[in-house]
Amino acid sequence: MTTPETPPDAEHGQDTPEPRPDGGYSAAVGTEAIEATDVDSSESGESGVWYRQLLVVAETEYRLAVRSRWAVALIAIFAAFALGLTTFSGASVSPAGFERTVASLAVLAVYLVPLVALAFGYDVVVGREESGWLQTLFSLPVDRAWIVVGASLGRAIVLASATIIGFGIAGGFLLLEFGLQGFDAYVTFLLATVGLALAFLALAVLVSTLAREKTHALGISLLAWAWFVLVHDLLALGVIAALELSDAAVSVMLLANPTGVFRALVLGTLGAAGDAGFASVLADAGLSTPVLIAVFVGWIVVPIALAALAIRRRRL
Repeated sequence: MTTPETPPDAEHGQDTPEPRPDGGYSAAVGTEAIEATDVDSSESGESGVWYRQLLVVAETEYRLAVRSRWAVALIAIFAAFALGLTTFSGASVSPAGFERTVASLAVLAVYLVPLVALAFGYDVVVGREESGWLQTLFSLPVDRAWIVVGASLGRAIVLASATIIGFGIAGGFLLLEFGLQGFDAYVTFLLATVGLALAFLALAVLVSTLAREKTHALGISLLAWAWFVLVHDLLALGVIAALELSDAAVSVMLLANPTGVFRALVLGTLGAAGDAGFASVLADAGLSTPVLIAVFVGWIVVPIALAALAIRRRRL
């Protein structure tokens, strides 16, 4: 009785995914690494099991996103729009011109970044279920919550890196044109844009966890984009103009939209709050920068936590 030969890839422990006809990857990606992590953890005790599993899932998701050319596509989208706007903005070569360019980029980011983030993350769970990869992970001794958090972390690294590189290319040209004076405003814009992207990625992960099909997740994601980017601002400003609300009620209403927090952070630092809609109202409400940052972090953490809880009830 002969023993079958071990495939070369399995012998060397490689985790290179095999392409699928639909453009996805084999369901076996990363499972060997997770199993190896469990073995190592069992030998050294229970401490450290969860974060090793988390990092393995995040690394696998990161590799899948990079190999599927998502990273290149995201960088190209952000760089193309940012360079186009900075090239044809017509701002004068002065700190004031720098700030006007950043204000224009902030308006662009409010529409572009949430849409790209939702498109990037809407299939993180339901798409993996349809490809068979999620079933394989669920069969392993890994907590489902860490699967969702790890997958979100992997995609968040790709999205944040693409945002920094894409808009950073435009920032480099602005730096050459305007110099260092006023560049701190662009750094604030860049960090706030990363936060905006991660907030909508977290919303996409939650939608993907709750939806049963990719088409449903895509439709809900588009509705979420329309609500937060288009409808919410108009309704909230109408209510504020029609009713005499307290500062606390106004703040809660406006902070219920991550794009409002983004506007307040960016345009508030530029001194453009008087013409920034929600930013002017937030400035009148007296919200400080630490409060805005804390709310931004909440928009990132809370949807991921809810998705981690919802995945425990998901039936495959």
